[in-house]
Amino acid sequence: MTDDARLPGATHLECTATGERHESEQLIGLSPAGKPLFARYDLSAIAKWFTPDRVATRRADLWRYEEVLPVRDRGCQVSLGEGWTPLTDAPRTADRLGIRRVLIKNESLNPTGSFKDRGLCLAVSRALELGAKELALPSAGNAGSAAAAYGAAAGLPVHVVVPKDTPEPILQEMMALGADVQLLDGLITDCGRVVKQGVAEKGWWDLSTLKEPYRVEGKKTMGYELFEQLGRRLPDAIIYPTGGGTGLIGMWKAFDEMEELGWIGSERPKMFTVQAAGCAPMVKAWEEGKESAEMWEGAATYASGLRVPAAVGDFLILRALRESNGGAVAVPDHVMKAWVEHLGADTGIFAAPEGGATVAAVPQLMHRGLLSEDDEVVLFNTGSGLKYVGNTPVD
Repeated sequence: MTDDARLPGATHLECTATGERHESEQLIGLSPAGKPLFARYDLSAIAKWFTPDRVATRRADLWRYEEVLPVRDRGCQVSLGEGWTPLTDAPRTADRLGIRRVLIKNESLNPTGSFKDRGLCLAVSRALELGAKELALPSAGNAGSAAAAYGAAAGLPVHVVVPKDTPEPILQEMMALGADVQLLDGLITDCGRVVKQGVAEKGWWDLSTLKEPYRVEGKKTMGYELFEQLGRRLPDAIIYPTGGGTGLIGMWKAFDEMEELGWIGSERPKMFTVQAAGCAPMVKAWEEGKESAEMWEGAATYASGLRVPAAVGDFLILRALRESNGGAVAVPDHVMKAWVEHLGADTGIFAAPEGGATVAAVPQLMHRGLLSEDDEVVLFNTGSGLKYVGNTPVD
């Protein structure tokens, strides 16, 4: 493939529940079954040139993996420098926890300060390529900032509906980036209903979590990066703060792709979900052995990214936990706040509450025998603590 060639893109979209195939070159949300769609690629065809050696010499952002991303026209690759975030060794945190090695994947160094940039980068790029005119999404906060930023970069209007208690720095960021911001007295699920109405009445294109096929494609690049940054291998375990769960789902998809490409074998990290005690639908479903999660009533946590009472990808999250021999735990707000402070003192990283939750999960997982003291664990700090200044724990 020459540098000026169009990229191969996806061969088709696949329903994650039924396996039914759909044409990829169309604006499409959920499958007819009402489930998320995955982009699929001709991995055997690209494996001969899409190799770790080739990728190692490329630009240090998520577009280094362009062969396994859906955008065909490089002119539609909207970019603000997202991806290739640091993987920071945290030996003092490891000592504090009594575990062999802890690494922090620090997503706060993305352009708008959170991991949401990865998913919205791809969703907006693909919406631009496929002809969307106005974009919209409900958000607990950071996704709205990312959508506003990438919409501005693409020249597309963005409508964001957020709960009225969204942290003020995030609201200011969205408005400064040109988004039409609507505040709602409710949760992200309530915001989703407003977006759905705008889609029906005004022709907005809905970028909600997993309700279009491409946010997960941006998030999966975290899995490819871990492989490269760890010297072409994977860790023993990954702990991921889970609201909508797109990143966990995306990394699990990436590992399957990497095996088919010949980058790895059948080995996989144990995948762990951590949620807030005040909003833990995945933990409840996991503990009850269910394949889907019920709506969580009365969701409350100061970690706004974890205040997601229902996730459209619940069955995909739970499937990844089972297949990896992982699990799910919940932590109270005051505990995640304490670990934000411990992590900051140990590493110099001012984590979001969601990042603190991943550290707080480790003692629980070790106590339950799900992690051992010999494990190498990657914790995801999904955003900057600066965005939550002024927020206080709810328990």
